[in-house]
Amino acid sequence: MRAFAVPLTAVTALLALTAPARAADATTEEWVPAPTPSYSFPAGTRCDFPVRTEPVVDEVVRRTIRSYEDDSPMLVAYKGALVVRVTNAETGAYVDADAGGRALIDFRPDDSQYWRVSGPILAGFGENTGTLPRGLYTLDGAYTLEISPTGHKTLTMAHGTTENLCERIG
Repeated sequence: MRAFAVPLTAVTALLALTAPARAADATTEEWVPAPTPSYSFPAGTRCDFPVRTEPVVDEVVRRTIRSYEDDSPMLVAYKGALVVRVTNAETGAYVDADAGGRALIDFRPDDSQYWRVSGPILAGFGENTGTLPRGLYTLDGAYTLEISPTGHKTLTMAHGTTENLCERIG
């Protein structure tokens, strides 16, 4: 089973970044490690039960392609092998999700993001916060994911699949 191209932790860390309005012209860095942190979600936020995620294999790297004048990222690419263990914290049931796809993420001045993805990523959706029901999903294929300044996620699938991992480990 395949999971996500952009590590859940890198995604979450990047969601917190703020981007000013003016861009610098040059690439700001080479490929560098983008470690994926572990996460815990209380019951009811992603799944009906508490769930944990932790990287089992993490070879993800990122490259800032374009930066704003304050050196905050404007356009960032991610790639590399990533397998994330998703565990039902009540029962211990788990699935290892392959999340080793590629993503190109635009960080916009209004704190929104626009992702172009090829391959699998792991994405969480809260209740009424996006185009998928509440869950922790493997998204795989060719698609875009737009994240508004409020965190609302709009998935546009050109070709691919979604799988709610809560159903697999519930």
